[in-house]
Amino acid sequence: MPVAPHGSWSSPITAADTTRGGIKFADVVKVDGDDIYWVESRPAEGGRSSLVRRSGDGAVTDLGPDDFDARTRVHEYGGAAYTARDGVVYVVSFRDQRIHRLGAGSATPLTAEPDAPAGERFADLQLGEGHLVAVRESHRPEGEPVNDLVRISLDDGSVTTIVDGADFYSSPRISPDGTRLAWVSWDHPDMPWDATRLWVGDLSGDGGVSNALVVAGGPGESVIDPAWSPAGVLHCVSDRTGYWNLYRVDGRVEPVFLIERDCATPPWVFGTRRYTFLADGSIALAEPTGDGDRLVVIAPDGSTRAVPVEHRSLGSSVEARGASIVAIGSGPDRFPEVIEIDTRSGETTVLRSPAGSPVPEGYLSMPEWITFDTPDGPAHALFYPPANPGFEAPKGDLAPLIVAIHGGPTSAVNPALDMEKLYWTSRGFGIVDVDYSGSTGYGRAYRERLRGQWGVADVRDCALAAAHLAERGLADPDRLLIHGGSAGGYTTLLALATRDEFAAGTSRYGVADLGALAEHTHKFESRYLDGLVGPYPEAASLYEERSPMSHLDTFDKPVLLLQGSDDRVVPPEQSTMIRDALVERGVPVAYLEFEGEGHGFRSEAARVRSLEAELSFYATVLGFEDAGDDLEPLDIINS
Repeated sequence: MPVAPHGSWSSPITAADTTRGGIKFADVVKVDGDDIYWVESRPAEGGRSSLVRRSGDGAVTDLGPDDFDARTRVHEYGGAAYTARDGVVYVVSFRDQRIHRLGAGSATPLTAEPDAPAGERFADLQLGEGHLVAVRESHRPEGEPVNDLVRISLDDGSVTTIVDGADFYSSPRISPDGTRLAWVSWDHPDMPWDATRLWVGDLSGDGGVSNALVVAGGPGESVIDPAWSPAGVLHCVSDRTGYWNLYRVDGRVEPVFLIERDCATPPWVFGTRRYTFLADGSIALAEPTGDGDRLVVIAPDGSTRAVPVEHRSLGSSVEARGASIVAIGSGPDRFPEVIEIDTRSGETTVLRSPAGSPVPEGYLSMPEWITFDTPDGPAHALFYPPANPGFEAPKGDLAPLIVAIHGGPTSAVNPALDMEKLYWTSRGFGIVDVDYSGSTGYGRAYRERLRGQWGVADVRDCALAAAHLAERGLADPDRLLIHGGSAGGYTTLLALATRDEFAAGTSRYGVADLGALAEHTHKFESRYLDGLVGPYPEAASLYEERSPMSHLDTFDKPVLLLQGSDDRVVPPEQSTMIRDALVERGVPVAYLEFEGEGHGFRSEAARVRSLEAELSFYATVLGFEDAGDDLEPLDIINS
């Protein structure tokens, strides 16, 4: 077996393999009789989101014209851009944000062209009798966008406000008999994981709402994911005990399933819900455990039984079809795929898999769940060791380690099989995917460790995770790297500027100036930093202290900056300002900006180029051979 240092191993897994056929399934699936719907994001088609229907006979069909992009921009992150009933489909077009009626090869606009391009946006569509109910976000020339709940006539597309007054709305849900509407609202400065209110009102035949009452939620309680049972009983997820658990709301709020784990994902996008109602009146719920999900069925009498499942993750959305559930299943050894699970037998049927390259034998890196100590208590991570059957390292040679930081920062690591991780581990890198303090899944107290401490606790925890693995002899303490996107890019920049552990890093659309972000970001996150840092501008000095731009005097580590030109969440100016400052100081810097890309790279070309650029960057700054990869030259200023 050839002997070569970690990081320089040649690998059959190319950057193109990470995107080729690499369909990303949106975690919002819908069931309409025998038909099942989902959205596929396709890198080979420029990241276009295609709405797909699987009919009862097994036929899988793309809906709409070949260039139709089924995606909403409400809150900029979107989600739940479509709904269907009896084969009739309504969906939001990314191009103009209008609602269209979709057929095989056709798209007919329902709502009118707004005064400003994409000025009226819709999400979380729900079908009533003769109308849709949806969340609307109206963009004006001045001031922040206005959010409300609206009724949209299916006859003429006219739009009427039915609920307004709050800063944000989500999850309008029509009761089975059509007489009531439930919804969630919240106001600045709260995010939906901080405090929300669950409302119920009477719904008239023409879609009007009256007699609205708050039935759950309030200060210090996050109530999300409402749904009506077939019998007309409202259910929701609340963290009133410190964890997002399942409750019913029937005159009073009563627990249905309580555990000391979060039975929900943070509502960055619309339409997520990890429980559903089966035909016999039972509830199927994706229960999180220490190392993945298990499927639990809760009988009407409250008794529970576990259903054995092959997939370690059931995604953020499950839907019932008779005695089965449909979900996006995945695991450390399984790519995300659309699955159906019979809750009686546990039998799993794969309905749609990505058509990408299979993992070559011996190159699968199976992660280890690790726990490490922090001053705030234990923190958690997934460690992926190097895996390549064609090479061994010289005696005593330790692997370079990439500390991966998820976005959000209110989010969590995903244990799904990911070819991008294997791209690194097959070349002799280790990766640790960190659920730093502030991540979700572990309850409100863990989530609120980051309250007022963004830029402190996250940076510290990422350094401690790397040190933990170095102490175990699983990583080279002199070749610790760090990368992340969005909030993870911010943590990357601040770690490189303020910590000594890391040799280099890569920031994807990361925040360099917190004050500029607070002043210029979009409405959904415009007060997010109040909780993570402090109210702005009152705490302007703290924003300055926590900004990577304020630590240029100690920022001497090489950095690669990757940015989308059309990013509305973290604008390109955030990356260019720190690029220019570091170039002036003589720090090695590489900068790539991708035309037409937003907050997250969607096209195959951008994803391949950014991954190869990162490998080339590390090969240069760490001084190892590039293992025979035919990499496009990367311009590193001050290298």
